[in-house]
Amino acid sequence: MLWTALPPFLRANTRPVAAADYWLTSRLRAFVGRNVFNAVLIDRRPEMRAENPVDQMVTALDQGFSLILFPEGKRNTTSDLVLPFKTGLYHVAKARPNVDLVPVWIANLSRIMPKGEIVPLPLLCTVTFGAAMHLDSDEPKERFLERAAEALRALAPKVE
Repeated sequence: MLWTALPPFLRANTRPVAAADYWLTSRLRAFVGRNVFNAVLIDRRPEMRAENPVDQMVTALDQGFSLILFPEGKRNTTSDLVLPFKTGLYHVAKARPNVDLVPVWIANLSRIMPKGEIVPLPLLCTVTFGAAMHLDSDEPKERFLERAAEALRALAPKVE
């Protein structure tokens, strides 16, 4: 959803980071993931990885691409606003400390893109961009990940 909300000139230089085990399960998904989204496909099974996921993301950044990264690592199907972040975001931020990390909240995502679907449903959603953040030079991993999660939570629509 975020990728499609970008203007074409940004979309061309933006790559979503996505699970290879999802996007490579069928020929159609593989085509969309590779040829439409130009996704950085990450194998979520450490024992099966041919490449280090952080290296894959850093390589894409070094090639001039922006990334769409889902730091929770999976779809949130719980009542929690945000799941705990995986450490990949921290490792990318540490490897490239000058890269702007922009939190983005997509409201109504679960209804627009139900789990397992490839084509979004024609419903309304909002995409809210937060202020760019960076890893502080001496910031511990746990603190950074919590600060990043809090930046994301701050963008969520307020429930009254």
